[in-house]
Amino acid sequence: MKEVVQIIQAISALFLIIFVLLQVRGTGFGRSTNSSSFTRRGIEKLVFKLTFVVTAIFLILSAVSLFL
Repeated sequence: MKEVVQIIQAISALFLIIFVLLQVRGTGFGRSTNSSSFTRRGIEKLVFKLTFVVTAIFLILSAVSLFL
């Protein structure tokens, strides 16, 4: 059981790194340099929400692994 949790935790850590690196600070996926809008749309909004989901999964698995 502990090995399964560690494998899922490692996979979630990799996804978390990827999602954070995809969020370029100050510019979005489809934003031009002259745009004054900071609304997340499309793929950018999806990546933003998935970052929170993967973070929650990672934190829960980290807490679970303390008790195994």
